[in-house]
Amino acid sequence: MVVFAAMSASLYAAILIPFKVIPLVPGITELRPANAVPVVCSFLFGPAAAWGAAIGNAIGDTFGGLGPGDAFGFLGNLLYGLAPYRVWRALGGGRPVPRSAGDWARFFASLFAGAACCALVVGWGLNLLGFVPFPVLGNVVLLNNLIAAGVLAPLVLRALHPRVERAQLLYSDVLETRAPGRVRALLGIALLFTGVVGGLVAGNLAATGAWQPPWVAPSGSPTHAPEVGFGVAPFVLLCIVGLLLL
Repeated sequence: MVVFAAMSASLYAAILIPFKVIPLVPGITELRPANAVPVVCSFLFGPAAAWGAAIGNAIGDTFGGLGPGDAFGFLGNLLYGLAPYRVWRALGGGRPVPRSAGDWARFFASLFAGAACCALVVGWGLNLLGFVPFPVLGNVVLLNNLIAAGVLAPLVLRALHPRVERAQLLYSDVLETRAPGRVRALLGIALLFTGVVGGLVAGNLAATGAWQPPWVAPSGSPTHAPEVGFGVAPFVLLCIVGLLLL
């Protein structure tokens, strides 16, 4: 599993670094076709891909300058590499090479869960620090993840998964895995998607002043950092609890 994590991290970083010269939000994020890597590795290597995505992103960040926001990047990418595998397994599992309409629906639900977790944590964290408004960064990261992984991950998995499976190097070949029970899976899925969808909506509304979290006193801050920070935090917690249940 350590080797799988190292492979995921090195591949992610190797593709991230050259695209640092094409920024989408200068100094914060850039064009990232590498965002397909955590999804592909998640389906192949399970939790090892989560650590690979987090470490690989941290390596890539060193080429753009490190800062306090990188801690949220680490956590966001950790969830990005963990969610696809866990959601796919909870939704029935099988080979992550979609063929039927049902397979495609499960695949994109798994992909969206990871992409949205990453966007939510990164957008929430950097708005909390007062760096970038949530509607700018959170939405850019979400679209960046969905487009890159949505286009590339199915193609790469179709070519790569059968080969890794024949070599018996899938996560399930290395360690014994057990899917969560039906009730636990349903609860985890419900909490996870409530967290990501609710958090993205709340972050966009709180950052623009369109929604005032009832548990947060109005701050008058132009960045609405307290409203976003404390208003979105419960949704981030829901995401993490949901993933732990899966």
